[in-house]
Amino acid sequence: MFSPLHIADRSARRARRLWTNYGIFWLGAVLVGLVSVAYAKIIDWGFELFRGMVSHAFWLPIVVTPLGAALAIWLTQRYFRGAEGSGIPQVIATLEDGRLSSALLSLRIMVGKIVVSFLGILCGFTIGREGPTVQIGASLMYAMRRGYRRSSHHIERQLALAGAAAGLAAAFNTPLAGVVFAIEELTRSFVSRNSGTLITAIIFSGVVALGLQGNYLYFGRIQAIGTFHLALVPIVIAASLLSGVAGGAFCWLLLNLPRWLPAPLLTLRQAQPVQFAFLCGVAIALIGLLSGGTTFGSGYAEARALLETHQVLSPFYAVLKFAALVASYLSGIPGGIFAPSLAIGAGLGNVMSLVISAIPLPSLAALCMVGYLAAVTQSPITSFVIVMEMIDGHEMVLPLMAVAVLSSQVSKTLTPSFYHTLAHRFRASVPRPVSPVSR
Repeated sequence: MFSPLHIADRSARRARRLWTNYGIFWLGAVLVGLVSVAYAKIIDWGFELFRGMVSHAFWLPIVVTPLGAALAIWLTQRYFRGAEGSGIPQVIATLEDGRLSSALLSLRIMVGKIVVSFLGILCGFTIGREGPTVQIGASLMYAMRRGYRRSSHHIERQLALAGAAAGLAAAFNTPLAGVVFAIEELTRSFVSRNSGTLITAIIFSGVVALGLQGNYLYFGRIQAIGTFHLALVPIVIAASLLSGVAGGAFCWLLLNLPRWLPAPLLTLRQAQPVQFAFLCGVAIALIGLLSGGTTFGSGYAEARALLETHQVLSPFYAVLKFAALVASYLSGIPGGIFAPSLAIGAGLGNVMSLVISAIPLPSLAALCMVGYLAAVTQSPITSFVIVMEMIDGHEMVLPLMAVAVLSSQVSKTLTPSFYHTLAHRFRASVPRPVSPVSR
């Protein structure tokens, strides 16, 4: 017969085992949901402040954007190295080489990502919050490894992968996209033992996001085409070619700077990144003023207005937004490209609507949105799932899938994978810890 002390000891051991096996992971997933929602609110608030400033003085971006860019890059270079860019290449690099995790996934990186990207959006930079949320989620979950008495490479990798997937799912409110993104882009493989971990993290973070924000659709409901028929196949092919070439060109430009950026600017970017960021800020401000202010920010408001109210954009919106996104990413500021890419895609659909009347404007915008995002990420399934969950009606499922696949193939003929190429560069540039054996 067991004594009360023995029973209490067994219960304590069981509680500790449950906490180790499930509690730490569940708590991390909940925290990812909370931080993702808070980050989204902060970014939205920052852009509202920027728009308020511009409404009082349209010329303010000429001053605010360059100075804010210089400050943002100074902070990144001084305190938050590893937080630059979207964050997705950093996560991929750590999943491929766990020794980079301490440099690219940490609470310091998470704080830097939030603070500096807020500063960027406050100054009107063309950046999104979805990519950063991936690195934020991975960093937060990776920090939960401290709760394990004996951590391991497998545990740390599982935490980072689940946090990244949960971050994307919470950012777009698309749980399925989080799972697909982890499989298609982050790991490019499916392991059965990963599936439960991913889905559990996405469920917990998604429930938190759902409870705080409600069951919303990122871009609202899109009016689907009435009936898709074979006569519309040429339009699908045209949308695929247009968005595929545009997305591939974006990746090529950012991956091949020495082949097109003037040598003095290339040298300045490498030797004096703060001054180079100031020049990028000047370019972003001038583009924004030329566009009437429509290229500032992520492009969420413009894309949503086009999709929901059929508000026609300028024919030059896609080109100007493209240029603003290139300048923003060149600066090195922490910020993503998902939402701006969707906005550029909507702009391409707007251009197609000027010569095509067989398909409603929102449907053309949706086709080019999925096409451009698939071309930039070269992840057609993830892109399709993200846009699919914004569609009201099943008629566009096949056209969306076709455009996603075709445009990504067009992009692959122009350039290698954007995120994975940058991830390889991170792996080459970040110094690895030296093991005692090799000393």
